[in-house]
Amino acid sequence: MTKDTSGDVRLSGISKTYDNGFTAVHPLDLTVPQGSFFALLGASGCGKTTTLRMIAGLEDPTSGTVHLGEQEVTQLPPYKRPVNTVFQSYALFPHLDIFENVAFGLRRRGIKSVKKQVEDMLELVQLGEQARKKPHQLSGGQQQRVAVARALINHPKVLLLDEPLGALDLKLRRQMQLELKRIQTEVGITFIHVTHDQEEAMTMADTVAVMNAGRVEQLGSPTDLYENPQTTFVANFLGTSNLIEAEVDSKSGDDIVLKAGGGKLVLPEARCSAPTTTGGKVLVGVRPEKISLTHADDAGEIAEGRNRITGRIADSSFIGVSTQYVIDSPVCPEFEVYAQNIDRDARLVPGAEVVLHWNPAHTFGLDAAQDIDAGVAEVEEEAA
Repeated sequence: MTKDTSGDVRLSGISKTYDNGFTAVHPLDLTVPQGSFFALLGASGCGKTTTLRMIAGLEDPTSGTVHLGEQEVTQLPPYKRPVNTVFQSYALFPHLDIFENVAFGLRRRGIKSVKKQVEDMLELVQLGEQARKKPHQLSGGQQQRVAVARALINHPKVLLLDEPLGALDLKLRRQMQLELKRIQTEVGITFIHVTHDQEEAMTMADTVAVMNAGRVEQLGSPTDLYENPQTTFVANFLGTSNLIEAEVDSKSGDDIVLKAGGGKLVLPEARCSAPTTTGGKVLVGVRPEKISLTHADDAGEIAEGRNRITGRIADSSFIGVSTQYVIDSPVCPEFEVYAQNIDRDARLVPGAEVVLHWNPAHTFGLDAAQDIDAGVAEVEEEAA
């Protein structure tokens, strides 16, 4: 049985260069499968919103085409495209109640009997009780759901969401992430969501395109992007990565043996996106939560076959669910380790000599020609 692609969003060679010569989006090809929850993730200025606006018809591409299913819509004005957009500002009509805000699109198309459709849509977003209130009487999260209901009632093939949760506080944002995912699953239409928030993209989307400087840096499922980053930008932008400069020493079966800071580390060759010729440089990566921390006095108890490096605790912060350590090590000046607070070793305090160790299967390898800090500054700027 062939998959129905009538609702796929296909961008072919799409780009945007402004009159001042600035290229916001370099030519890119992207297919968003029908019925998926797709996120465009990146820092401010990476081109994600421009890409969304080209799909909506709010921005003319410099080159390339936009297809919605079989239909090419590149030249069509926004109102003729089967898409609706939800913005961060919600743009609700303050003088209309919630019922009339949601009914607006239907009434504009001359549809007389709107009651059942509007009630069903308010039920979907769990606002049936609020139908006769005005927008200012609702919380930010409720207003957000009204905006989604108003967009969905027109039965678009695609719903575009431009930083829709940006104005909400953290707790409400988390609730709305789950709420939007539930709504998307129930209605089954394609959602394309633009966000700079990594956790938001990973919570909601089936597929994430990480954008950087107008290009798609990597595309995949949240798990795949996190566990197998292909570039330093993705490794640093999605969560935190410890990156160690190392040199290829030899090969052992399916593994590469690397020299780093006077010691040896093992990396599965299948998890290395860099050339692996002997003597070549590789950036060895490992996520902070994959690492175990053992006091140097107990180093003899560490199981054989684990990657290990020595260091000294420079700093630690208790954050409830885990303790975050910063380790000063010969291979990396600020090595981060997140240890779950299950059995806390009272000796693991700043100044203590420790051994960091982890399963080699959790190691990934990146091309050392890249900037080791790519993606780090962007995360800090977004958090500022």
